[in-house]
Amino acid sequence: MLLVLCVDLDDDLGRKTGIPTPVIGDEDVTEAAVALATADPEDSDVNVLFQGVNVHDELAAEGEAVEVAAVTGVDGADVKANRAVGKEVDRVLAELSTGEEVSAVVITDGAQDESVLPVIRSRMPIDGMRRVVVRQAQDLESLYYTIKQVLADPETRGTILVPLGVLLLIYPLVVVANLFDVAGAAVLGILSGGVGLYSLFRGLGLEETVDGTAETVRNVLYTGRVTLVTYVVALALVVVGIVQGVDTVDAVRGVRGGSLAAGTALAAFVHGLVQWLSVAGVTSSLGQITDEYLAGRFRWRYLNAPFYVASIAVVLFAVSGFFLPEAPGVTALGLSELAMALAAGTLIGVLSTLAFAVAESQLPSAEPV
Repeated sequence: MLLVLCVDLDDDLGRKTGIPTPVIGDEDVTEAAVALATADPEDSDVNVLFQGVNVHDELAAEGEAVEVAAVTGVDGADVKANRAVGKEVDRVLAELSTGEEVSAVVITDGAQDESVLPVIRSRMPIDGMRRVVVRQAQDLESLYYTIKQVLADPETRGTILVPLGVLLLIYPLVVVANLFDVAGAAVLGILSGGVGLYSLFRGLGLEETVDGTAETVRNVLYTGRVTLVTYVVALALVVVGIVQGVDTVDAVRGVRGGSLAAGTALAAFVHGLVQWLSVAGVTSSLGQITDEYLAGRFRWRYLNAPFYVASIAVVLFAVSGFFLPEAPGVTALGLSELAMALAAGTLIGVLSTLAFAVAESQLPSAEPV
């Protein structure tokens, strides 16, 4: 059973209304909240009581076995107040006497009331805590909530914060252009740049995207997704392939003894890159296939992916090699060799498609979820 526990450490409820505590039950807590609001509308404990009733109603609507109660301490030293709260919690637990384990959701209005948490935790588990912050249109607090609402409104933040962020980024760009000749200006540029990036970040609403990405990565880590490893390996292979492609362009340029035409340079880059890129594609596709199998969604046709990658790689490697001269790291191909490579690439793709289509029709596989 879940107990929504409203804590009033300094006993505003008892002192201002005369209502005996603890108060148990949503109707009694509501009446106590109304009485306290009538006696002192500015007391923040009013919101604590109403928040407790609200949490109780939400949990009850979800089918949770839940009860709400309000406990108070005394207006004095924290030790006496904590002991008084502990005694009232004991009374609440005794009156509930459900025969099942009781855990609590504690509702408070500030850090002072939260000092009683160890006392409550010694009597039952605490599943959660909520601090009620009262929004009042006064001075600094009003300004705080005005700014908070501006940041939360997509239309407002898009029209105000994005231009502000762009303006704040102007000076850092000037500083970078001047190569940080003046140290003070460089520091100022970095600071204003940070503020500008933050404004753009909030104005474009990227915090939700970042939170979603972080949640996805966390789920991937916790669920043991093989793709996390294979994607990292594939990324590393792509980086190596890019470096190899650039080296191949330099090697061909050295053989030609001058600048290269755009087509030749592209062929050299592809020739050096495609081998690593194909291995990256096969690695990532095998990781995805493994995850689909572990999740019970495996289909035989998924195995086509690594064969298609290999087929495309053979074609690109052969075509690029046909246009290149003999050079370090280059496999120059003649016309007959090109024809054989094209035929091999086509056969790999066609045969894999036919083979796995037959396998899917003859052998059982998991139904797609």
